[in-house]
Amino acid sequence: MAKRKSSSKGKKSKSKGAMKGCNIGNGCKSKKGGLTAKGRRMINRKTGSKLKAPQPGGGARKKSYCARSLGQMKKFPKAAKNPNSRLRKARRRWKC
Repeated sequence: MAKRKSSSKGKKSKSKGAMKGCNIGNGCKSKKGGLTAKGRRMINRKTGSKLKAPQPGGGARKKSYCARSLGQMKKFPKAAKNPNSRLRKARRRWKC
């Protein structure tokens, strides 16, 4: 019996290309790192995701973000050394 591939026509995909045409600029990037409320709304609308504002006070989201961004610091040592990189700014905003 041959396996058939299921067709996903008409469904919104969150895979590669989901962010295609999603240029983040013009008031969408925060100077402190991360996104502004306008940027989060734009990405949520285009991709169907549910991005939320930073949670610097504590909680599971903060713990998860800090762990993920620590991995980014290891992967991109040049950004990790620069105190003005978006990665470092975002980590400061989340109080990591």
